[in-house]
Amino acid sequence: MNPDIAILIARRLGIAVITLLIVSFAVFFATSMLPGDTATILLGQSATPEAVAGLRKAMHLNDPAILRFFHWGLGFLSGDLGRSYANNMEISALISDRFANTMALAGLTTLISVPFALTLGITSAVMKGSLYDRIVTVLTIGVISVPEFMIASTAVLIFAVYLQWLPAISFVNEIHSLSDLLKMYAMPVLTLTFVVSAQIIRMTRAAVIETLATPYVEMALLKGASRRRMVLNHALPNALGPILNALALSLSYLIGGVIIIETIFNYPGIAKLMVDAVATRDLPLIQTCAVIFCAGYLVLITIADIISILSNPRLR
Repeated sequence: MNPDIAILIARRLGIAVITLLIVSFAVFFATSMLPGDTATILLGQSATPEAVAGLRKAMHLNDPAILRFFHWGLGFLSGDLGRSYANNMEISALISDRFANTMALAGLTTLISVPFALTLGITSAVMKGSLYDRIVTVLTIGVISVPEFMIASTAVLIFAVYLQWLPAISFVNEIHSLSDLLKMYAMPVLTLTFVVSAQIIRMTRAAVIETLATPYVEMALLKGASRRRMVLNHALPNALGPILNALALSLSYLIGGVIIIETIFNYPGIAKLMVDAVATRDLPLIQTCAVIFCAGYLVLITIADIISILSNPRLR
């Protein structure tokens, strides 16, 4: 590998690690400043001042914030995620099943949205200026302009309220057949697929159009190459870097979209767990979930940056 490329990749990985540390610091202190006292919320309003003071001491809530941050950070690095205040359980046990549910939702969305979006993006670029291209462009811009919660709410109104084809809430634990699986995941996956696919379609279309306008593709066309061969053998291999970069960037939108979708559909994932933890001021659980989401986002963004570096012919 070119030493310059290795240095750029190492620098980008270092930036990702530093960013994660800064975000962890910000998340810890932001959650510490949430209104309300954790001990009072856990014990109830009828708790005596002595009981509240004893619980605060047992939970080390009276320690300086910076000291609690270092204890939490060292424990996180060693694999000890701490205990949940509200459930009195190990956080690792709480998030294990929820993490699998969130990954299943993200995986199904990726499995459907990526082939769908690539097909529309590539065909739209090849048929640039046609009625098909204009329809795809208008629809993708429309979907991008609408927030996730609006798409999810519309899906609930149409498929759950009016048509009554699908349940409005995803009861993942009640899946006993393929039919149950399709019903439970249909609306969450459909909503996320719309959001993610729109971004991928736009960026894929732009990358393929840019590649199709290059001199070597025009030369292949003048030499008698068929349109199918021109796209598959000449345009796509050279647009692969930008397309992969677009995929990584677009899939990073799943991080924010999952939080909204899991809340609306009551899907039992990490995002729903984090939202519930905010209501009970379960600080360790909030902090752990937030860092997991931040780490996932940084991994996807870093992959996109590395792909961009490796696909740059000037650097190679």
